[in-house]
Amino acid sequence: MSKIDLAEQHDLKKAVPEFGVGDEVKVHLKVLEGDKTRIQIFEGIVIRKRGRGTGATFTVLRDARGDVVEKVFAVHSPRVEKVTVTRKRATHRAKLYHLRNKRSSA
Repeated sequence: MSKIDLAEQHDLKKAVPEFGVGDEVKVHLKVLEGDKTRIQIFEGIVIRKRGRGTGATFTVLRDARGDVVEKVFAVHSPRVEKVTVTRKRATHRAKLYHLRNKRSSA
C-alpha cells in the first residue's frame, strides 16, 4: 500500500453500497440552507463510475419532465448521506453515455 493510500484511508467511508453502471439509485444529499441542513434526494440511472480511493466518482442521469439532468457525485463525500439502489440492471457497456440523447416518450 502506498503512502498516499495510507493518508487517504481515514477519509474513506466505511459502508459504501454495491452499485454499478445501469442501476437506478437514490442519492441522499445533505443540503445546507442558511443555518439548517436537510436531505434532498436525487434519483436516476448511474451512467458512469470512475476512480478509486477518495477520488472515486459516479454520474447519475435523470429525466426531469423532459429535461435530462446529469450530476456527478463523489463516492466518499461527506455531503452524500447515503446511496440506495432502487433497481439493479445488467448492462453490456461500461459507460451509458448514449442515454443522454434519449428523450422520454411522455
